[in-house]
Amino acid sequence: MRVLLVEDERSLSAAIVKMLRREHFEADAAYTGPEGLDDALSGGYDAIILDVMLPGMDGFAILQEVRRQGITTPVLMLTARGELEDRVRGLMSGADYYLPKPFEQEELIACLRAITRRREEKPVMSLSFGGVSLSPADGHLSCAETGNSVKLGAKEYQMMELFLRNPQQILPKETLLDRVWGLESDSDYNALEVYVSFLRKKLSFIGAKVRLKATRGVGYSLEADA
Repeated sequence: MRVLLVEDERSLSAAIVKMLRREHFEADAAYTGPEGLDDALSGGYDAIILDVMLPGMDGFAILQEVRRQGITTPVLMLTARGELEDRVRGLMSGADYYLPKPFEQEELIACLRAITRRREEKPVMSLSFGGVSLSPADGHLSCAETGNSVKLGAKEYQMMELFLRNPQQILPKETLLDRVWGLESDSDYNALEVYVSFLRKKLSFIGAKVRLKATRGVGYSLEADA
């Protein structure tokens, strides 16, 4: 199993790499944000251990870009910032686990094995609801009844994935903006409404029997037509 460690404290990085190799992991180290992002985007890793405080680009930004580009590699965030707000931000950005420093070596190894095991046991080949399915492999949204499909853009894919993971549940506008555009984005509700409109047109194009329902002042939900 190959692991990428993105940690700027070189003494700590060397200790973790040594520990990982002792546990029979292949381990590569990156020491800056941009370097870590480039390595992570290669897609050649089974897991990523990611620090938050990094020179050049912080761990949250790296994680958001990795997820935006459709890379589903399990990510363990490893940082001294253990406040609840930071843990929530990391998990909402797509992290699989958040481990504050200081930590025991056995705990890190156990967390790493847990997040990689979950991925192996529960592969997601597609997401579906109401005869509509979304393929992570090629980003196509398909309708089983008509046989039609359409390619989604990156943000359309992220939004549709959230709706298909939470069918018939109202997703607040704030949640959609945070998960798709990121917490630091300047995007507003107008941008969200534009992409909802794009998705509605694509659902209509493939002949889907589901729709995106707006709940005034709250958010949107994916509903099956009566």
